[in-house]
Amino acid sequence: KDMIHIDGAMGEGGGQVLRTSLSLSMVTGQPVSLANIRAGRGKPGLLRQHLTCVRAAAEVCGAALEGDTLGSGRVVFAPGVVRPGAYRFAIGSAGSTSLVLQTLLPALLLAESPSEVVVECGTHNSAAPPFPFLRGVFAPHVGLGLELQRWGFYPAGGGAIRATITPGRYPIDRLERGPILEVHAHAAISGISHRIGHGALGAFKHALDLDREHIHFHQVPDPVGPGFVAWIEAKFAGGTEVFTAFGERRRAEDVAEVALAEFAAWKALDVPVGEHLAD
Repeated sequence: KDMIHIDGAMGEGGGQVLRTSLSLSMVTGQPVSLANIRAGRGKPGLLRQHLTCVRAAAEVCGAALEGDTLGSGRVVFAPGVVRPGAYRFAIGSAGSTSLVLQTLLPALLLAESPSEVVVECGTHNSAAPPFPFLRGVFAPHVGLGLELQRWGFYPAGGGAIRATITPGRYPIDRLERGPILEVHAHAAISGISHRIGHGALGAFKHALDLDREHIHFHQVPDPVGPGFVAWIEAKFAGGTEVFTAFGERRRAEDVAEVALAEFAAWKALDVPVGEHLAD
């Protein structure tokens, strides 16, 4: 098949051009050449997460590769036949496990038999779908089973997710949201004071008028590094949505406010999906 040439600087010039190109190449069998990879980023070229996506995709379909080195701005990817099976990939940084899985998922959903994929490093990242969203919102639509084996926060990483992928066709019919049935608030801390997590939960409880059964505190066992994430889980007639905020150098209550604002905006619009699932 003829090579498709893609300019990685298009749009926002980020890693999604690379990941989507790899996914479509695996599914169609079409070889692809990517130039100017992540040209719109402050540090362009392949970082560890993107390099893992490239090499993982190549392993799953037996692709021929050029340019699979750290910092490379050009990759040539010529796919072979997709091979379902058991795979394990380690990013080696706090890069997102969910984005590596996202790259492989379309091809493995169309494979002839189930697969199991373990991806190690970041599981709760601010610039990627965090694990609670992936499991609660996205996975039910696509025959994806997910297990959080270890938590991993930026910048230490150290986490792992296990995905069980069942091939098939999963039509999505989501036209109306229906009534909101339950709202749950969560806060997870890793290697920092419990007070921070409880501060976020207090803000959630006050704003959403929640009882104790709907408030969940998660102490990360055996933390690799510090981390803090707070999220709202809204269950409604048609499914679930998750609204997440990550701890930075600000008050825990302010972190909660970020998730509350996103939840309020979604609720006010009466739409059947949130902006991230729509993506």
